[in-house]
Order: sequence, then structure tokens, then C-alpha cells
Amino acid sequence: MKRIFIAEKPSVAQQFATALGVRGARQNGYIEDGDTIVTWCVGHLVTMSYPEVYDPALKKWSMETIPFIPDDFRYEIIPSVSQQFNTVKKLLNREDVESIYVCTDSGREGEYIYRLVDQMAEVPDTKKKYRVWIDSQTDEEILRGIREAKPLSEYDALSDAAYLRAKEDYLMGINFSRVLSLKYAWKVRDYLGLDRCVIAVGRVMTCVLGMIVERERSIRSFVPTPFYRVLAQVGKKPEEADNTTLFEAEWRAVQGSRYAGSPELYKENGFRKEEKAKELTAYLDEPLPVTLKVEKLTKKTEKKNPPLLYNLAELQNDCSRIYKINPSQTLEIVQELYEKKMVTYPRTDARVLSTAVAKEIDKNLRGLTAYPSLGGYADYVMKQGGHKGIAKSRYVNDKQITDHYAIIPTGQNVGQGASLPPVKAGVYDLIVRRFLSIFYPPAEYQKVAIELVRHEEHFFANFKSLLKPGYLMIADRNYGKKTKEKEGAEGREKAGDSSEKMLDPEEAARLVEGLRKGSVLSCNGFVIKEGETSPPKRYASGTLILAMENAGQLIEDEELREQIKGAGIGTSATRDSIISKLVKNQYIALNQKTQIITPTFLGEIIYDCVLYSIRGLLRADLTASWEKGLAGVADGSITADEYMTKMSDYVTKYTDYVKKLRNQDQITQVFDRTKPYYKNAKASRTRRKKDERTVAGSEEHV
Repeated sequence: MKRIFIAEKPSVAQQFATALGVRGARQNGYIEDGDTIVTWCVGHLVTMSYPEVYDPALKKWSMETIPFIPDDFRYEIIPSVSQQFNTVKKLLNREDVESIYVCTDSGREGEYIYRLVDQMAEVPDTKKKYRVWIDSQTDEEILRGIREAKPLSEYDALSDAAYLRAKEDYLMGINFSRVLSLKYAWKVRDYLGLDRCVIAVGRVMTCVLGMIVERERSIRSFVPTPFYRVLAQVGKKPEEADNTTLFEAEWRAVQGSRYAGSPELYKENGFRKEEKAKELTAYLDEPLPVTLKVEKLTKKTEKKNPPLLYNLAELQNDCSRIYKINPSQTLEIVQELYEKKMVTYPRTDARVLSTAVAKEIDKNLRGLTAYPSLGGYADYVMKQGGHKGIAKSRYVNDKQITDHYAIIPTGQNVGQGASLPPVKAGVYDLIVRRFLSIFYPPAEYQKVAIELVRHEEHFFANFKSLLKPGYLMIADRNYGKKTKEKEGAEGREKAGDSSEKMLDPEEAARLVEGLRKGSVLSCNGFVIKEGETSPPKRYASGTLILAMENAGQLIEDEELREQIKGAGIGTSATRDSIISKLVKNQYIALNQKTQIITPTFLGEIIYDCVLYSIRGLLRADLTASWEKGLAGVADGSITADEYMTKMSDYVTKYTDYVKKLRNQDQITQVFDRTKPYYKNAKASRTRRKKDERTVAGSEEHV
């Protein structure tokens, strides 16, 4: 009897064939050698059927035919891949095939891809079915996954969650896109001068659009507030003739200050009006000589640990910031590195390792010693034994892992790193550096805080110097270059917050030499620095991915935020595609050079249509709670029937609600309020050749 291995795509199937020693000739859609067959899908082979498959009358969009919620969902073979489906169907049902090993991607979507094939191919349950769950495509990991494969039935809950996710996107996309289009699309079409318009909405896509539009509108409505800070020019001891200014100290209205609690203050370190700042400096300038007494001087050593390992969102954010590539490009690159056996599975939310992996981490390190640019660091770790205690560190935690551990280098094929194009090599380099850094000691800083006083008014100065670089030697790509380290100080001065000044250790030592509580220092005058509050920053593609992952932080209600703790908007496998879909629908614009994201006029109009109808689609808490519910189905804490009932009720309730609305004229007035910010929006869109596929958008499930 034979066994068959089915992968998600041909390249992965070839990896399995190599690991298994299958050397048969590649036939039409599969490889067979002895008692082993290896075949593949080509992504999805099966999709959900459109409503008109249930009833031809449903092809026409009508208020009378929605909400559309079938009792039994229908599926069909995707025509373009029907040949491969028929090949797979025939192989799975061959009488001489006894065992089926499911080797699609180890996650919810990979599970869904095979389960649909199994369903449509009508594979009998009499065949033995196993699930292969792996974290990398190295031969060792593939063979381990096969040895430890569990019965497919143990993943039935994950399968339920996968089916429900698809049904949810389908039902919301079908019903909400239709009802909003029928209600408002003609208004949008006439307002923008379009030939055709569809209001495309979706469970995740619309929420992300809301985040972008709301950020843009908060920037637009932001009114800068000027403020005035008072800084003391602190010099040497009064008896020294040299009047060189050593450092600046910032005034704050602490307890005892004549301005403490004054409504004239902007926070505690500045005034709303310049006149008040001048009043303070005049008070401090008398009598001569102007001196400051050291009220407090503290020195302490602070350690900064290496950051946690990369998950996909963190990697996408760094690649957006450093290489100016969008999240889809990052995923494409890291997926390629995964298929080259160079890194572990990329679609992960975890930033830690599993206990099992930690026990064998020396294999990864040993392989990295051959990596040309960073091999010396890996060799140092091996020789010093820095990896031996990793299992007891914060970088290993089985409880923080759902499907897969963090993205790390496998240590295999490291020589290919030098032959990769620059950006791909850079992404691999980031992953290697982040991984190696966790085996290095913390960076150590010395922090010095000085508090000075004159006339009961207090001034503060903070300094920081790097004593031991520790992990920064490997994690910081610019370590050793003569650049001032700002450590997060960027933008603080403009916002009116004092920040630590970064100094060389020798410079910091000279600065505080001989100083102690009670020391008297000269003051070379007081200066007033004008600042201005800053608006929120626009999302970049990477920061948007992080915001989607950490959706709970966007929720103001503390109790609700705690309830959906750990739930994000979308998943690591889908967030990049959501951004791409919004760009494709022309709801947002993504600057390829800066990766900055802004809404389009059309996007803001779509946002307003949703805001005044199904507002819940814009709420991060609701979207995240749906995702948390799917996770509950996957772990068995929520039944599939419970979830389906709540979802169907929600779709029915709000479809019926929109059908009853009569607010089209009010919607137009809302459009008018946004129009001034897009003066040429209508003209430019009219001039442009109308592409119905991209301008009109499509239902989310398509």
C-alpha cells in the first residue's frame, strides 16, 4: 500500500520529495517512487460559490434578496486550476493509497486549503489521514514533522475556525457590500463622476480603512499649541574664570515653585505665553552673581536587554522603516528565504522560541558560523557557551506560542546569503542579527540625573553614556559608526518633553567630576526656547501592520481592552493583503518611497458611508473580538455553532438596519466637508480612464 504527501505548492512538494528520498520522475501534477507519492495544490484549488450558483435570481443585486445567509454553503473548483484538482482527487482516492499526509502550510489557512480539497474530492474517512506540522523546510524538520504527524482529526477545531473565517468574510462581503452599494453607491458615483461604483466593505478591510481615515482627520483638525521652555546655561564653578557652558538644564514647576499649579503652564515644563517665561527669567536673573546649587545628583547603571525575536509584524515594520518596502514585499522575501531553508516559518505572531527548539538551538548557531558577515559572532557564542542557558530566559516561552515560534535563521544554506540581491540579503541579515543578539549580554548604560535650584525654582538635566555595548555590537547595524545615538529622543523637544542627552563615557565623567549635593555652579544666563505641539504621525505600512497586530491598544474602555487582550485585526498571514486590497480599490494611497499611507477622497467617502450606517465595521474592538472568537473556536473554548449563530445574527441585524435608513442627502453633506481637502479629486478622477476593477472595488470574498 502507498502513502501520499500533499503540499500547498509545487516548490514545497519538491522539498518533501527530496527529504523523503523520492527520486521518481515528475509526472503531470505529482511525483511517484515506490510506495510514496508527493503531490501539491497550487494555493487554493476550491472556492466558495457566488450567490447566483444557489439561485440565478441572486446575481442581480436587490434589497429584496438580502441578507443572503445559506443554510449549507456551496463550493466549487477554481476553473484555472481544475486540472491539478482532478489530478489530486484521483491520487487521493486511488485504491492503493492507504495513508494521506497533509503538508500544507502549518496554520489556519493551510488547513483550510486541504480541507476544501478533501471535501470536494470526497476522500473516504476509511483512509488514514495525518497532519504534518513543521516550522521550517529543512530536511531534518520535514522528517521530524512526518515522524510526529498526528491524526488529522486532532485539527478539526482549527478547521472549523478556518471555515468560519471564510464564511464570515463571505457573508459580510456579500451582504454589507450589496446593501451599502444599493443604498449609497449612486450618490458616490454621481458625486465623483464615476461610470460605476461598488462600495466594497469587509470585516478587516473596512476597520483598517477606518484607522487610516481617522488618523488623517485627527492630523487635519490638529491645532498646534505654542509653548515656551526656560533653560539654564550651566557653567563651571563660580571661582573658575572660564564661563563655558557645560550643559543646559530645564526648568520645571515642581512643588515649591511660585508657578506650581498655575493655569499659565503648558505641562510642568513650559508656559503657554512667552510673557510668563520672560517674567520667570527676570526673577531668576537677580541678584548677581547668578548661580545654581546642586540639590540632587544621582548616578545609576541601567541594563537594556536584547529585544525579543522577530514575528512577521515586527519584521515587516523594520523592513518598511529601513528598506522602504511594503509588508507584502517583506512577506514575499521571507517566504522565499523559508523555501530556501534559510529561515523558519514566516507567518507567525510569536516572538519567542519553544522549549523543544531551545534544546537544539546549537544546530542553528553552528550553521551560522559559516555566514560570511556575521559568522564570527555565532562562533563566539558557541565558544563562550552563551546559548546554554537560553531555555530559562525570556526568549523561550511555550505559553506565548500558538501555531509557530518566532522567525529565526535555520543555519542552513547560509552561503546563499551573499548571492541574494541587496534587499533580500538585508532582510536575512536583520533576522540573523536579531537572533544572535539574544545570546549576548545586555547593553549597559550609566545614567546621571542632576537637579539644581535657584530661588526655589528647580532645573533638571539628564545624561546617558554607553558603558558596555553588549548585544548592540551585533543587533545595531550602525554600531561603531560615529553617529549620535538618540535613544528615542527624536521629536521630544518639539513636543515639549526633556530627553536624556547621549554622551561618551569620558565626556560624562568630566561633566560631573567633583560634583556633589550642595555644589554651586555658575549660570551663564537663562534662555527661552519656543516649541510647538505636533500632530499625530501618519501611518507607514510597517507601523500600520503593528497597529493592526496590537489593536487592543486602540480601545479606550479598559475592561473591554482586557477582554480582547492579545487579539489583533486580521492575522499575520493576511494583514499585508488587506493593505494591498485597500490600495487596489483606490481607498488608500501608499507612497512607495516613504511607505507613508494616506486615504484617498474615495476612501474617505466610503468611510463616511460606513460611519453613518454600519459603524461597528470601523471599530477595532469589534473586529478584534471577531478574531478572538475564531481563536476560541480553534482552541475549543467556543463551538462553531455558537460562533455561526452570532455572526449570522449580526449580518442580518445590520443589513436590515441599513435597508431602513433614509439618510442619503445627509451623506452628501458629509462628503462636502471633506471635499476641500481634495480640490481636484473630482476632475482628476474624471480625466482618468475608469478601470472598473480597481476603482469600483469588489466584494471582500472575491
